Amino acid sequence: MAILKKEEAKALLQKVLAHSKADECEVSLRGEEGGNIRYARNAISTAGDIDNTTLSVTSYFGKRSGTATINEFNDAALERVVQRAEELARLAPENPEYMPLRGPADFKDSKTYVPATAAITPDTRADAVAKSIQVAKEAQLEAAGFIENTTSFSAILNSKGLFAYDTDTNVVFTITTRNSAGTGSGFAARGYNDISRLDTLSATKIAAAKANSSAGAKAIEPGKYTVILEPVAATYMLENMFRGLDARNADEGRSFMSKPGGGNRIGEQLMDDKVTIYSDPFHPDLPASTWNRDGFPLEKTAWIDKGVVKNLVYSQYWAKNKGVQPVPQPSNIIMEGGNASLEELIKSTEKGILVSRLWYIRLVDAQTLLLTGLTRDGTFYIENGEIKYPIKNLRFNESPVIMLNNVEALGKTERSISIESYRSYLIPPMKIRDFTFTSLSDAI
Repeated sequence: MAILKKEEAKALLQKVLAHSKADECEVSLRGEEGGNIRYARNAISTAGDIDNTTLSVTSYFGKRSGTATINEFNDAALERVVQRAEELARLAPENPEYMPLRGPADFKDSKTYVPATAAITPDTRADAVAKSIQVAKEAQLEAAGFIENTTSFSAILNSKGLFAYDTDTNVVFTITTRNSAGTGSGFAARGYNDISRLDTLSATKIAAAKANSSAGAKAIEPGKYTVILEPVAATYMLENMFRGLDARNADEGRSFMSKPGGGNRIGEQLMDDKVTIYSDPFHPDLPASTWNRDGFPLEKTAWIDKGVVKNLVYSQYWAKNKGVQPVPQPSNIIMEGGNASLEELIKSTEKGILVSRLWYIRLVDAQTLLLTGLTRDGTFYIENGEIKYPIKNLRFNESPVIMLNNVEALGKTERSISIESYRSYLIPPMKIRDFTFTSLSDAI
């Protein structure tokens, strides 16, 4: 099924909803189409296209609910999926946290759809990959990478009259380069709504430079160091923190936002005053959906302002429980930066470590958000404002909350993607003091 326009999606959802005999019913529709290329050892290994549309029906009888999903759209299938959802709802136990569906609301149009990205062809992807492979060959490296573009739409309609629709385009590119001896590695990742912003040639040049300059790494003693985290490395650390911006987890004593003795830390100075984190679906460099799955409009929201906790996510149920207004989950996250370039952050460092990327990150302690993980794809020792030599990878034990209390400087914010979640953020490079490394790793 092709990407449905707003009127087409609404007509299909109304057709499905007409079959409902439940007390309440919500129907959602999501579709995507696109394609991808995967390559390794400087040659394309696989390529494919994606075309998928899924319809989901949730029926409610009192506090009981049931959900059924299909990907076929003839009249019999549409009626059958509603019946199945109702059958499941009658069998389900009551949900003590049930909240009624929301009624009609006005949602602003998002800026997430770019026609040029929707028009990407297999040739477009092949040309982008060819540029990447050529860079790797010229640098006498082997490249492994992935490029994928998607055009998608989503829509919801419920029996209370709420309707929302959104369409989106996205293109993601990741590249790893290694030398033939297996002693040097580099990485780059890019993700945009707009294909015109993707430059696979320059991204691969960055990865190639990392790979060639990281060969011959030296061992240093683990300990506390001033570090400069490039945006990709910072994103991997902070993404774990962003997931913890939830009021219920905090109020129930299960997160780093929990207040000793009960409650949460809204209003407290939790981080350095250089730290400001917010969400804004209308930000031109990181456009996002303007509504969420529960039918709430999304607007610009401050989470951390100059180090002070301003908001946490409140679900509809938890907001009612606490007597406050719901605060919906954000559709994007942005951290303000400074004016310095990465090179200027390096020049300002007497002794420290430049970290290109982190990986294999695991949670050690939820209440302090202590994480452990490893550096990779280019780690370098800095002395007297210059990169002196590559160093062996290191294991770290550090909390992003403590890390953001030790901020010395922030660079210019840039768009960065986490390949763990394939989600993009606006994150600056950051200079952090007393970052804890606990051991060496021989892995490249």
